[in-house]
Amino acid sequence: MDINNLAEVPAFITKDGSEIRELLAHRNSSIRNQSLAEARLLVGSSTQEHYHPKAEEIYYITHGVGRMRIEGEECAVKVGDAIAIPPGRRHKLWNTGTEVLRLLCSCAPAYEHDDTVITEQLD
Repeated sequence: MDINNLAEVPAFITKDGSEIRELLAHRNSSIRNQSLAEARLLVGSSTQEHYHPKAEEIYYITHGVGRMRIEGEECAVKVGDAIAIPPGRRHKLWNTGTEVLRLLCSCAPAYEHDDTVITEQLD
């Protein structure tokens, strides 16, 4: 049985600049075809716009507010919102609130740096 606690999972920075805590994936469990992680964005920060050629993602906002852009379409996001990101779609997330933006991120197949293509450079 694989049970990993968020408070005990080490953080790392993804290729797009998010701070991630990978809860379940092939690196730390018997899961082989997907991954579940918590991502955090500090106040005023954002990810770099990017896409994943293979992985589809679901973002689920658990704390804070932000702005999501997928292929040029933008929308405000808040706690309780679930966001579908199909493979190959350019996307970017901003923290527009006054607290750390936290979200669960499910990827299938599992998140890999090699499946992340950056489409903008930050200043």
